[in-house]
Amino acid sequence: MPGETLNAPPPVRSASPPTRTLPKHLLYSIFARIGGSGLDTDAFETLRASYRGGFLAKAIAYDNRQKEIPASLIHSLRWHPVRLISFFDRPYYYGAKKKYLDWIASRHLATGRYDLFHSWSGDCLRSLQVAKQRRIPSILEIPTWHRDGGKAKVGRPEIAKSTSSASGFQKWKQGLLLNRKRFVEEYKLADLLLVLSEIAADTFRARGFPKEKLFYLPRGVDGGRFKPGQRPAKFRAVFAGALIKRKGIHHVLEAWHRLNLPDAQLWLVGYVHDEAKPYLKQFWRDDIRVVGFVHDPENYLSQSTVHVFPSQWEGSAKVIYEAAACGLPQITTREAGDVVRDGMDGIIVQPGDVEAIAAALEHLYRHPEIVERMGSAARRRVVENFTWDHFRTRLLDAYEIAIQKAT
Repeated sequence: MPGETLNAPPPVRSASPPTRTLPKHLLYSIFARIGGSGLDTDAFETLRASYRGGFLAKAIAYDNRQKEIPASLIHSLRWHPVRLISFFDRPYYYGAKKKYLDWIASRHLATGRYDLFHSWSGDCLRSLQVAKQRRIPSILEIPTWHRDGGKAKVGRPEIAKSTSSASGFQKWKQGLLLNRKRFVEEYKLADLLLVLSEIAADTFRARGFPKEKLFYLPRGVDGGRFKPGQRPAKFRAVFAGALIKRKGIHHVLEAWHRLNLPDAQLWLVGYVHDEAKPYLKQFWRDDIRVVGFVHDPENYLSQSTVHVFPSQWEGSAKVIYEAAACGLPQITTREAGDVVRDGMDGIIVQPGDVEAIAAALEHLYRHPEIVERMGSAARRRVVENFTWDHFRTRLLDAYEIAIQKAT
């Protein structure tokens, strides 16, 4: 595995031991908020590592929703001028906001105050160019796979199209979109690429990226917030995440409909997107409960028997860590990340294999002793490998490698 061996993570260390070669002035930029849920949590835990280490110079983000890190260290773009075109269709507005973030970060880098730059794929082409010119080491975090990675993707962001016959305004508007070339150029410019899973790393290796340029950085989870609860009297499968085809919700619904398990329930926890509604109608059963989006997913995971999440494309799905921390065996795919080991913490299926999903659900339904064994193993694995302390320790290792590569 790039960076380190998954099943033998380094011991959790203090934030900045004296033997480390770490930056003195880090610039971090991200198309998210600092503090909150999802990617906002990742951003906060990332900044914790540099703030506690004493080398966070500035973070640039679209809002700040936490109190631990002083606001003086965070450049919030909450009231950005791109709001003036917020009426544009989402791909154009989304691209414009990312490019504005990039422009602001590049201006910071041009001052020469920083000795390490950390940003995210799609957010930082101009900034990486400035970093390269000024010989500032750079780290690029990849949320999913290589832009050209392995399989046809569901729901990819729109990319720029030919503008040869377009008007001046249309050409300008098309220029707001994020095209493939931008992502690929970022990969080349960055000194170190942070990948979230083995399958993500494979998509880069297949395109000739050397192992020395890849660093494995799985996510973390708060084991105090996400923890096992009392298993329900009835078998309860839960799907937690946005109800979209990319995450396999249509396959879950079809598998559940085929089974007709007595005294069993399926909970769907997440925002219901329009693309899922026809499948809910087609495969509806009275033992399905649509919970919708919640701010406390731990309360639903901890009340369930198994987590089913047959995603077709992820970097490393955060909910997989959370469900494991809640002591749930999981029916998932390798595309969802590396947390679950087949037959140990859950059951790995191929994306789109409805028959395998149904068979796995029925197997766990009929074998509560396997549910208990796998659930205990899942919780233990997270506590020993995937806490936020583990995440920050690995991140500091990545920073050290990036600094050393530049010297």
